[in-house]
Amino acid sequence: MFGRKKQRDKPRGAVAQTVPRPFGASDLLIPARAAVMTRAERELYASLRESVPVIDAALGKIVRLVGSFHIISDSRCCQEEAERFVRGVRVNGSCEGLHSFICSYLDSLLTYGEAVGEMLPDVGGNGIAALYNANLNDVEIRANGSPLDLEVCCRKGGESRPVRYPQLVLVSLLNQKAGTARGTSLLSGLPFVSSVLLRIFTSLKHNWERAGDIRFAVTYKPDSGVFSEENAKLIADEWRKAMRSDSVCDFVSVGDVSVKVIGAESRMPDCEVPMRALLEQIVAKLGIPPFLLGLSWSTTEKMSEQQADILTSELEYYRAALEPVIRRVVRTHLLLSGCNERFEVKWDDINLQDAVELSSARLNNAQAERLEKETEAAYGR
Repeated sequence: MFGRKKQRDKPRGAVAQTVPRPFGASDLLIPARAAVMTRAERELYASLRESVPVIDAALGKIVRLVGSFHIISDSRCCQEEAERFVRGVRVNGSCEGLHSFICSYLDSLLTYGEAVGEMLPDVGGNGIAALYNANLNDVEIRANGSPLDLEVCCRKGGESRPVRYPQLVLVSLLNQKAGTARGTSLLSGLPFVSSVLLRIFTSLKHNWERAGDIRFAVTYKPDSGVFSEENAKLIADEWRKAMRSDSVCDFVSVGDVSVKVIGAESRMPDCEVPMRALLEQIVAKLGIPPFLLGLSWSTTEKMSEQQADILTSELEYYRAALEPVIRRVVRTHLLLSGCNERFEVKWDDINLQDAVELSSARLNNAQAERLEKETEAAYGR
């Protein structure tokens, strides 16, 4: 007789052998300042989005291009409950729908490399009542005794304490650094490049303030060689009157008076080449094709298709990072609602072009199959 096999809820791994010493919240592999993203770093990444419109536009397009999703289940009851929840759950007090929560979650994940959310269960026990995107300045992500377990702590009164119900908290790290409880922002590596770009913009502003708003130098050379202060003041007053007049006013003077534009001999520095070089670095880091950001760089149709394919792979990567969060939220709601059926997360097509290409490929295959059958029938006779 075979004994009954023991059931385990979740497989537990052994202690990590590559950790040189006990791995705890206050004993990280690297200094705490480097292991936890500081408030200054988050403010730096937020200021990058505010100062460089290309960066903000790229992140916004990534969030929108990831697309929407829906839940598929074999159980009709589970399907209807999941659709109702995905469509109407409250988010952050002013929004509705799980898609809105995921968009804010992904925006935080891309900007800071970390995202934290919370599920608020219904008081009556009817599933999840609302979802909340936490401010990263109010929480801290750290290891809980093992590099495999992440713990979310709430900052309050200068201290960080673990949340009371960790099973209701969602946490994700983008490109987690090895041996740390820290993610990597998509904007990492851009502060220096962006600072150079902003310095060029600032110098352009100052140069156009000086050269764009033309200033004149009026020089008076008396014929007799004797300088008269009264004549100089009279010429200055007449010139000021001519420049500030609302209508066209001529400037008339007696003597040798020369008028020159200040800075007319100097040229404006050409900034097109360095600006494009910096923008290329930013676009390469963000992974967005230039034509989606309004950059009219020379490109070919084949190159545009390759860039679209690369963007599709990037979006698939972000979908794979978000799908565990969606599964956990929907599974928690269904379990609290009394439904324990299996379900799947089905993503919509990324864009219409992919759907058109797939339809064209199916049409070509159907036509080829029909020709093969007609050929076989003709030779069979």
